[in-house]
Amino acid sequence: MTDVTPGGDHVAAWLAHGGLVPVARVPGGELAAVAGAADFAVLPVGAVEWHGPHLPLGTDLILAEGFAAESATSSAATGSARPGGGSGGGAAGPGAAWPARGDAAPAAGVDAASSGGGTPDEAATPAEGRPAVGPRGVLFPAVPYAACPGQTRPWPGTVAIRPEIAVGYLADVIEGIVAAGFPRLLIVNGHDANMSTVRAAMEWVSGRRTASLLLVNWFQLVTPAETTELYGPLVSRGHGGAYETSGVLGFDPGAVRLGAVDDLPPKPKLPVTHPYVLVESRPDPWQGWSGHISLADEPAGRRVRELAGTRLREVVAAWVAAPPPAPPTADPLPTEGGS
Repeated sequence: MTDVTPGGDHVAAWLAHGGLVPVARVPGGELAAVAGAADFAVLPVGAVEWHGPHLPLGTDLILAEGFAAESATSSAATGSARPGGGSGGGAAGPGAAWPARGDAAPAAGVDAASSGGGTPDEAATPAEGRPAVGPRGVLFPAVPYAACPGQTRPWPGTVAIRPEIAVGYLADVIEGIVAAGFPRLLIVNGHDANMSTVRAAMEWVSGRRTASLLLVNWFQLVTPAETTELYGPLVSRGHGGAYETSGVLGFDPGAVRLGAVDDLPPKPKLPVTHPYVLVESRPDPWQGWSGHISLADEPAGRRVRELAGTRLREVVAAWVAAPPPAPPTADPLPTEGGS
């Protein structure tokens, strides 16, 4: 993340080097310039929820914020994600690609000279001998509270909001970020139940604003085959299980208490290969979590972070390089006499 120490010109450093700048530290008078230079905004979404005696109540926030911070790392490791940068050419920078302001699109450029960062196009194509600029992301504060399943609501520390409240709240947050000048918004999710509420909110906003809204769940960035390779044939991907525990170990090992629990083997899945969603009032065995915690360790956590972080950056690079969408229409039906 870009250095934002007090007194430092963190916006200028971000313009020069890329990375993430927290929107909470951007002066209001510089917001338009930051929006014009940004490749995308980032919103982590998590939950405050019981994950067992071994994991913190903020597990989903640690994971959402951790992977959000990995979405705009240096291009030295991942290649430039800025459109027009790198060997592939491509469209102009996002500020120029979006339609003129009127539906909360960002300004077509930025007077970066006043911040010492050069123009976005200059930053995207570095001078000889100067390192390439990484993608520029603007990090919004995480959404901490979420709708939580009935299987975790009774357990201590879970703070759950009703699904209909979650959808409305998320719709307002997402639309507010887009209206602030960030039509390209990445939402990094750390709580599985958010997938439905965030998706519903995104669909609502996309019908009202010109926006490209990308939802990525860190949990899905490592495949079941890869977790089997990491942990063996025992189930590892459940709530509070070895995979999620390893994810937290990859970012904050001091927050995990591996010795606090014994393994609690989860209920077996249905003996079919077809996709399905099964929601039960209380799967047994269950203590607000289940899993083979003995399989989790810090090396596995570092591997999970590496794999998922790399895939997230690949998704972001492809998304930022893609053309923007057309504005929504209030009249999708053909007009009289039209084709």
